[in-house]
Amino acid sequence: MARRAARAALVAAAVSLAVRLAPSPAAAADPGEAPRRQAAIVHDLPRVLALADRNHPNVAAARARLNQVRAQLDEAHYAPFSQFKLTGGVALAPTVRGNNVFSPNTDVSLTSSLGVAWRANLDGVVPLWTFGKITSLWDAAEANVRVNQANVEKERDAVRLDVRKAYFGLQLARDSRSLLTDVRSEMDKALRRLEEQVESDEGDPIELLKLQTFGAELEARGAEVDKYTSVALAGLRFYTGVPDLDIPDVPIRPPKHRLGHVSRYLTAARLYRPELAQARAGLDARTAQVRLARAQLFPDIGLGLQAGVSAAPEVADQLNPFTSDPGNYFHYGAALVLQWKLDLLPQSARIRFAEAQLEEMAATQRFAMGGVATEVETAYAEVMEAQRRLDAYTKAARYGKRWLVMVQQGIDVGTMAEKDLIDPAKAYATNRFNQLNATMDLDMAMSRLAKATGWDAIAPDGT
Repeated sequence: MARRAARAALVAAAVSLAVRLAPSPAAAADPGEAPRRQAAIVHDLPRVLALADRNHPNVAAARARLNQVRAQLDEAHYAPFSQFKLTGGVALAPTVRGNNVFSPNTDVSLTSSLGVAWRANLDGVVPLWTFGKITSLWDAAEANVRVNQANVEKERDAVRLDVRKAYFGLQLARDSRSLLTDVRSEMDKALRRLEEQVESDEGDPIELLKLQTFGAELEARGAEVDKYTSVALAGLRFYTGVPDLDIPDVPIRPPKHRLGHVSRYLTAARLYRPELAQARAGLDARTAQVRLARAQLFPDIGLGLQAGVSAAPEVADQLNPFTSDPGNYFHYGAALVLQWKLDLLPQSARIRFAEAQLEEMAATQRFAMGGVATEVETAYAEVMEAQRRLDAYTKAARYGKRWLVMVQQGIDVGTMAEKDLIDPAKAYATNRFNQLNATMDLDMAMSRLAKATGWDAIAPDGT
């Protein structure tokens, strides 16, 4: 009985010292929201990720920005062919009779005899040749759309990493709670028996105090587990927009993806990383802007169209073509027109400005490629380290359990004392929790590698 009490106390101590939960990124949510487990809707990690992609505010904002630049692209397509203006009006006109030779009326605008007059004019230009201005504008707008498409993926990758962190943190918290509950149950039994022994002067009061101290610390660690459980769950509910969301009650597991050579992930980053796609699209946009600036040196040639009509019933219609008749007319026409802004020196400065922006974007792209490669190699090294640490702790937990069983057998046959149980019990409990924590570390390291490469398929899926 004393052996069971000592074992429970040491396991409880190891558990209390080994509990380590990754903080959940749920600060934006309400941590005080109490979990409603009875009415919870259970979703696994793939479904949680899909809900976060659809409902997270950052992803929604990125999609809204994408819709904005798509509207700008449509505007760029339509604007060059929409340079038409319609003007018109309705007014009162005095009675004016006669012709260019004689009129019985004066030029007084306000008389006792007035009538309604109206006028409408339509004019505009259809561009025929702009020396690349229109196409360069389209290319820049299309590149801007690609930049924002990649930005949506960038926001989704960031949200997925946060979701996985909260998801695996919640799994670890619940696994810790389960083990703490089992240890606490055994410790309570040992406490009651040891208290009875101390009262009958058969037990060691010091061992009782140790056990009571460990029990109090275990209660504090249990409160921490409850806090992290609530915070992680609140974060997941905020990310997904599902107020009653819960996850399956399954233990945390390592990722299924088997690590390959680092070159594989560097190649994936060049293909899939949204920041590199943004840099490429930005370079295309700056190149188009340089072409647009150079095209501004040349004129715009187009087809000018014009039509107008005016009617004033109280004003005599002048039929002589050489007589100006502002009151009654209908005319139309078309002509080849040219517009040329001869601000050559200011435009040369604008060209240099655009070329400097292009050089800046090229340097940014080189920086992005180098930074992404460094990030991939760093994440790759973290995965390798976490995998080796998990393997080591798995073996250590297995050895600790074998050690514990051998000591128990020795105590049963009388070849070992009960105090010899302390070290193997502590070693097993500590390494078992280290194994659990290393599993989450490996899951998160693989998730960070997936974000660094833009290859989300390699990230853990929670199953």
